[in-house]
Amino acid sequence: MTGILSLTTFAPILGVAAILILRFFGRTDDPKTVGAAKWIALVTTLATFALSVLMLLRFDPNLPGFQFMEDAPWFAGLHYRMGVDGISVLFVVLTTFLMPICILASWKSITTRVLEYMICFLVLETLMIGVFTALDIILFYVFFEFGLIPMFLIIGIWGGARRVYAAFKFFLYTLLGSVLMLAAILAMIQIAGTSSIPALMVYKFDPGLQTWLWLAFFASFAVKMPMWPVHTWLPDAHVEAPTAGSVILAGVLLKMGGYGFLRFSLPMFPHASLQFTPLIFALSVIAVIYTSLVAFRQTDIKKLIAYSSVAHMGLVTMGIFSGNVQGEEGAIYQMLSHGVISGALFLCVGVIYDRMHTREIAFYGGLVNRMPWYAAVFMLFTMGNVGLPGTSGFVGEILSVTGTYSASTWTAILATTGVILSAVYMLTVYRRVVFGEITNQKLAAITDLDWREVVIFAPLMVATLVMGVVPSTVFNVTQASVDHLTAAYRAAIGG
Repeated sequence: MTGILSLTTFAPILGVAAILILRFFGRTDDPKTVGAAKWIALVTTLATFALSVLMLLRFDPNLPGFQFMEDAPWFAGLHYRMGVDGISVLFVVLTTFLMPICILASWKSITTRVLEYMICFLVLETLMIGVFTALDIILFYVFFEFGLIPMFLIIGIWGGARRVYAAFKFFLYTLLGSVLMLAAILAMIQIAGTSSIPALMVYKFDPGLQTWLWLAFFASFAVKMPMWPVHTWLPDAHVEAPTAGSVILAGVLLKMGGYGFLRFSLPMFPHASLQFTPLIFALSVIAVIYTSLVAFRQTDIKKLIAYSSVAHMGLVTMGIFSGNVQGEEGAIYQMLSHGVISGALFLCVGVIYDRMHTREIAFYGGLVNRMPWYAAVFMLFTMGNVGLPGTSGFVGEILSVTGTYSASTWTAILATTGVILSAVYMLTVYRRVVFGEITNQKLAAITDLDWREVVIFAPLMVATLVMGVVPSTVFNVTQASVDHLTAAYRAAIGG
């Protein structure tokens, strides 16, 4: 299927063009114009999702290499290279799966500059897909960095009271982390004589040079995930971002750091990856335990879930640098699962925030009496977040810890305490918000989920349960590529 990747990547831009035409010929405050922009964004994201599913159906999971490859001259000797393997193809599907849900979640809550808001999300979708499909390292960097701009605008324009502070903190943290990566990329192209990612993956860089290149890439990916202690931008960004912004931030943007480790750090710098594995394990354990304890002390539900994301990403980095199949598979599964579950949890917060305009845990209590369907939905995703067997969260966590145990017993044991802590803070917040009697009279008239919200949550619930009960849906796609990655890594380090 020649061109399917470019079509999937740039399909959202067609929606941008349609909205710009609408904006040129219509009044931006006209309800008909606003409504048309929403429908254009929704239809565009649904069409993009359909294209990604078609690509997945045509994908051959038995081949470990890249498929649907495109290669054309770009400029200055660089090439426009695109392709996906068993690792990246599912992240493309995750991105396109979440985008229509974000548009629906913004249907009523976004009332100002709606056309510009939809344009930002459509541009962001193209840039996020491009990160996972780019096979030229310069092209990857362009997609990776330009994605900051629409998210900066989403937080800074449509966010909460401290939105400007949070937007600049997000932008500066992630941008400064990537400056070193750009320097490393230019050095790699100069040394290897190519910007092709597949070629760079098999090029044998000098072990001494690998250390510096690894650290430069680590500066960018660690901030993006984010790892402790460069995680402090995340809670502020989540709290101030609109609901859909938080969904994409947690569901996709954080995964770019983990994807970067898998695509660049392990295959290109295997000796440095082995050298710094103890550091990664130490930072991951601190992230899992420390941020779990911090989450337990939060009074804002959204901030609690944000700190929970940092803890879960700690399990991901442990799995990635375990250097074995179980750990790598667990890390990928955990990222995909977390993309669904964390996005759903932020949507759950958005439901009650849209009704009561507060995220304070103490404000709520007894919601099960007025919102039984909401209580059931919130319960499912709470259980998924703590890794209950039968949900997607369990599969990723157990494999990440198992893989880490093979590499470092104490790291796995310490990280498991964080898994227990996650159950403590998630079940505590669920009990305080949902159970008991309604003591706040302002909640007496709160209404249950409407049809739009049911449509939003239904696919997320199905994904959580299907991935939890039938994990082969993911493993069948990733296995060949993960086996190849792990075998190449072990061979490079002499393991």
